[in-house]
Amino acid sequence: MDKKFTMHIDVDPFLPASEEDKAYMVQMRPSSTFFRDGVKRLLKNRVATVSFIIIIIITLSSLVIPLFWPYSYETMLGVQRLKPVDASYNNLAPFEYGETEKARIEAGESIFPHVFGTDSHGRDYFIRVVYGTRISLAVGLFASIIVLIIGMTIGSIAGYCGGKVDLIIMRFVDIIYSLPDMLMVILLASVLKQTLGPVLAGTALEKIGSNVISLFIVFAVLYWVGMSRLIRGQILSLREQEYVLASKAAGAKGGWIIRKHLLPNCISVVIISTALQIPSAIFTESYLSFLGLGVNAPMPSLGSLASDALNGLSSYPYRLIIPAVVISLIVLSLNLFGDGLRDAFDPKLRT
Repeated sequence: MDKKFTMHIDVDPFLPASEEDKAYMVQMRPSSTFFRDGVKRLLKNRVATVSFIIIIIITLSSLVIPLFWPYSYETMLGVQRLKPVDASYNNLAPFEYGETEKARIEAGESIFPHVFGTDSHGRDYFIRVVYGTRISLAVGLFASIIVLIIGMTIGSIAGYCGGKVDLIIMRFVDIIYSLPDMLMVILLASVLKQTLGPVLAGTALEKIGSNVISLFIVFAVLYWVGMSRLIRGQILSLREQEYVLASKAAGAKGGWIIRKHLLPNCISVVIISTALQIPSAIFTESYLSFLGLGVNAPMPSLGSLASDALNGLSSYPYRLIIPAVVISLIVLSLNLFGDGLRDAFDPKLRT
């Protein structure tokens, strides 16, 4: 009998669906977030992923290797108490040993090799390159954080307040932009190097050194303008949104609106800009150290190591090549990773 002409209820549509039916009928994308989508796009970028792995390896190496390396960055191997200086330790080629070490090896003792040789003062060059990498990364990171804090604060105030406040701040930014960067950096570093020494004497900052403090001051004075302009542009485009107007109507203060609504909505741009600022800070620290205005001796920096290598360039060219390659690798990897972050997290670049 045809089911169309029967009064019985067809129970088939009321039977529980099987797992196959559910999988066929319900084809929904799993829930995700902006951050997860950005990470997925970032991992698909092989160049950015490899660059990030290189950065992690270099950073971990600079932190872990000094823990078990038998040589110190400041120990002169040929200088011993109540004994004449052993000049055989100076200017050793990679994997060479001093006369005392050769005698100990012949006696059956195991001596850890000097992977990159030694410098003109008999100090192990490999550990100095490792410490120089650590210093350069630390200076670049903290300088970028300083630039981020100052630029984000001033840019958000200028963008949110507008009017005369924005006009005054932007004219001040234009004045700083008109100054020659290289000349101002060198002049400020030279002046601060002389004036900060007596001020820091006897304080906790004396171990860091006046040159490093002067580097941070240089970044705080000159390098925040680009970040502030970027944040200001983002705030100007967001402050007229409905949720901002609703917060104002509810009586929320400007500082609360900036912290809770405006800055979180431009955080991706902030992260990308900060990631691209780090290699710039590292490069600035390197050439200032190369000019003798960077990290205080005997603490090494990649720039100071390259500067010291100029004295024996014809005889020991690898001393210049090694720190130059490390600087180039760090800066290139950070730039490529920053470009990958921008492609992954910037909504305007989505296809």
